[in-house]
Amino acid sequence: MIGSENGDGRVRRQADVEAFARGCFRGTPGDRVGVELEFLVFDLADLSRHVSVAEITDALPVPGGGATVTFEPGGQLELAGPPGELPDAVSALAADVDEVRRALLDRGLVLAGMGLDPVRPPLRQLRRPRYEAMAELLGVPYGPLMMCLTASIQVNVDLGDRPEVRWRRANLLGPVLSAAFANSPLLRSRPCGWTSGRQAVWLHLDPTRTRPLPYDDDDPAATWATRLMDARLMLPRGSRARRPKPSRCTFGDWMDAPGLTGRAPTTADLAYHATTVFPPVRPRGWLEIRYLDALSPSSWPACVAVTSALLLDDRAADAATAAAEPFADRWWQAAYTGLSDPRLRRAADDCFRAAIEALPRLGAPPSLVAEASAFADRHVTPGSSPAADVLRRARDLGGGHLPGWLAEEVPA
Repeated sequence: MIGSENGDGRVRRQADVEAFARGCFRGTPGDRVGVELEFLVFDLADLSRHVSVAEITDALPVPGGGATVTFEPGGQLELAGPPGELPDAVSALAADVDEVRRALLDRGLVLAGMGLDPVRPPLRQLRRPRYEAMAELLGVPYGPLMMCLTASIQVNVDLGDRPEVRWRRANLLGPVLSAAFANSPLLRSRPCGWTSGRQAVWLHLDPTRTRPLPYDDDDPAATWATRLMDARLMLPRGSRARRPKPSRCTFGDWMDAPGLTGRAPTTADLAYHATTVFPPVRPRGWLEIRYLDALSPSSWPACVAVTSALLLDDRAADAATAAAEPFADRWWQAAYTGLSDPRLRRAADDCFRAAIEALPRLGAPPSLVAEASAFADRHVTPGSSPAADVLRRARDLGGGHLPGWLAEEVPA
């Protein structure tokens, strides 16, 4: 973990936090991509039932492509593939997703790629101290919604030779890409009023840790350092004590008054604190793109391909950022309207055209280019985010006993 070296060193001044933050922007200068996919898991015989982590684990195979398996607090399944060149990262993880998908289906369970659970209420399954503190700090209603009901696609990319350039691209493109891939319009079987209900949940959470960071600062490391100091303290590393509620103590407060927790913060404490701060783009020696809704097992490769192309390919990035810049601060609008706003649709169309043209330059096979093109034809050109399909299918019956929103998730 970035910053964990010499973890017992005291963090005394803002300069110490800035030194840590600069380490978060130092990484490999390559163009590798890593992908983390979160899925909701449903019981086909009873969609209202919360499927236990133990039941999912018992059904899982060992992924042959090297993906790691973890779980989010509400039992959401996460598959994370090893980093590599874009074509390799996508193909290896796609094989693992298919293997897991079919193994679960043999047990009557189905992977659903949606950004927000459309049926079930929040129920937290994991009770680690970190999650206990998170639940207490974030409060209701948005804390349980985020922890238990949301699912995302996280695209991780190398920082490249110019980390500040990729940082700017990743943030600036956020609203347009989040609108293009918005896929969470339902909550408790009803429209929630947002195209990306998942993004709305994140935007309503603790603003000291989840709001977007300025993207055009000359010194993004200093911006990141300021956010780390201003973010409320969730739980000191290694502590099992419950914090008083509500906590308004920030990491900067802890630096100034070590007596708040009985000891002064260390570099390891700061590194742990950084893992509890969740802006839409987070630097960790690479860039984590955290603003994308989960998509169906058949659709996520297009999302990863387009996002990666716009971050890694300079020519595509120049065209896309020019189109997206008027919307760079419109996170709320993008989450609300998706591509039904014609201006966002036109910007997304320009971004997809640039990405599709760039994919062969990144070594993408024709099949992956075709998937990105098909997604554009289905969603971007007509101005219909995936959420619009979910809403349409929710009004229809799917195959057999399945509701329309789930029918497409089940492989033939």
